[in-house]
Amino acid sequence: MAPLAANVLAFLVAFVVSYHGHAALTFADAQPRGWASAARFFAVACLSFGVNELLYAIALHRLHWHYFWSQAGILVLVAVGTFLLSKFWAFKARHPA
Repeated sequence: MAPLAANVLAFLVAFVVSYHGHAALTFADAQPRGWASAARFFAVACLSFGVNELLYAIALHRLHWHYFWSQAGILVLVAVGTFLLSKFWAFKARHPA
């Protein structure tokens, strides 16, 4: 498989595993189920990936930071952002009006 195609496939597999893990464990109290929460979490995952890539490119090519420490710091920042967006938007309990 071509590397770029494999990367997309790996992202999609990771998304499915992550969504189900968060829905069943991390945010189980909110009872997030269905296509709406999956779509919101997919948006969060895509945004997180994009922000990670952008910050990593800036750290490497503009700031000339070491690749390992750049990625380590960025992963922490993006993980915190992903958790907050997931908790307060993607998996937030929706109550019918």
